[in-house]
Amino acid sequence: MIKKIFGPPGTGKTTTLLNLVDDYIKKGTDLNRIGYFAFTRKAANEAKDRMLERHPKLDKKDLRYFQTLHSFAFHTLGMSEENVMQPVHYEQIGKELNLRVTDSGDESGFLDFNSEYFKLINKARVKDISVESEFNTNEWSREIDYETLGHIYINYNYFKKQFNLDDFNDMIEKFVLQKEKCKQFDVVFIDEAQDLSPIQWKMFDVLKEKSTDVYLAGDDDQAIFAWAGADVKRFLQEPAEEQVLPYSNRVPKNVQDISNIILGRINTRKQKEYFPKKGSPGKVEHIFNMDHIDLTKDQWLILTRTVYRSDEIAKYLREKNLYYKSRFGKSFDTRLYKSIINFGHLCKGAAISLNDAKELYEYIPSNPKFKDNKAVYKLEDFGYQPADLWYKIFTKADQEQCYYIRTMLSNGEKLTQDARIEVSTIHAAKGGECDNIILVLDNAKKIRESVENNIEKADEEHRVWYVGATRAKENLYLLKPKKERYGYQL
Repeated sequence: MIKKIFGPPGTGKTTTLLNLVDDYIKKGTDLNRIGYFAFTRKAANEAKDRMLERHPKLDKKDLRYFQTLHSFAFHTLGMSEENVMQPVHYEQIGKELNLRVTDSGDESGFLDFNSEYFKLINKARVKDISVESEFNTNEWSREIDYETLGHIYINYNYFKKQFNLDDFNDMIEKFVLQKEKCKQFDVVFIDEAQDLSPIQWKMFDVLKEKSTDVYLAGDDDQAIFAWAGADVKRFLQEPAEEQVLPYSNRVPKNVQDISNIILGRINTRKQKEYFPKKGSPGKVEHIFNMDHIDLTKDQWLILTRTVYRSDEIAKYLREKNLYYKSRFGKSFDTRLYKSIINFGHLCKGAAISLNDAKELYEYIPSNPKFKDNKAVYKLEDFGYQPADLWYKIFTKADQEQCYYIRTMLSNGEKLTQDARIEVSTIHAAKGGECDNIILVLDNAKKIRESVENNIEKADEEHRVWYVGATRAKENLYLLKPKKERYGYQL
């Protein structure tokens, strides 16, 4: 039996899958014969944690097959960490090839190299086509030289062979070639299936052979990783019994209405309907600049299409002395703030450790009486009084940071807690949600030009904006683009 579950935004797809897992457990299915494979490590761990909440008597070891597809291939093949390509290896091969090569990790489920050559090579691999075929798609910069590409690909493969290393794609390929090693399951669940790449679909085909029941879960309308090789058409075309989850617990009526406008622009999709959440219909409002919004209270998620625009928004928030989180983490110097907190503890009569004392000492004037040979330190060891103020004493600290932290504290911001405001690209925020969303409608000229004559790229672009709009739990603010002709029209 193969069943496909479509989960529109906020309809409880993961909850539905875990309920099905419980049903199999109640029927007596051994946990070691249940496979639950999520697209990212974060999603796999979330499913595992939620199962442990439901079943306190279980241990993480009981859920050994709640993992990513890459992890399952890794363990099935009996591989060791020392034989897997790590960021340090990519940096090493980059130096040898005179390239700067890093990857962004697996939060998106895909490697995202900063080198265009490695991006092209990786995309060809996940699409299960030759590097030459990917080069000939004409989707890549004209600055990519074909001979250089071939040289890099040959040397990359030689590097892996020389040090006995495999990358993520090698793992999947070896798993498929050695499919007899795949264990037999009673049931397999594949979450976020719309994001599987062709090479991962080949792994799915193996799992399908090895399982009595299969559940594919996802939402084609939220398939936004085609740029990295995801194959949403395979998800749509896979023969299966189909179910659409009908009720959203996130998206209010007015937000759904605007998101339906976006859906109407997508050519290739599964027609589906779902009901918005009960209660408040929410609000959708067009704004012309950020000053039209009061960001000094409530929770906010500000979504952009590009990293460049995200960084611009972060700069604006910094100028307004607002506390936020961006791709770089918290908006202030957390090490400095830790020393500010420790100085406050000292003023109240508490003691701090040697390491904390050394860090604090970096921000204050040198004191010949200070000795770094004690286990704990009190205020008198630094030569100050309880009435002294940190912002007058921390003369060696970055004064702009001191002013920024002091202003946020005076505004009542809780710097020990998560930021109320988060700035993110839409891709990085997939799966997230917030009461208040600001969707920044600026787009890049390059993106607009690439979708004008390509239906598939246009479909993916509309899906990106659909994902952005449907993160809103209450209010959606649409920020007008700086250049109307390059912005997304809503």
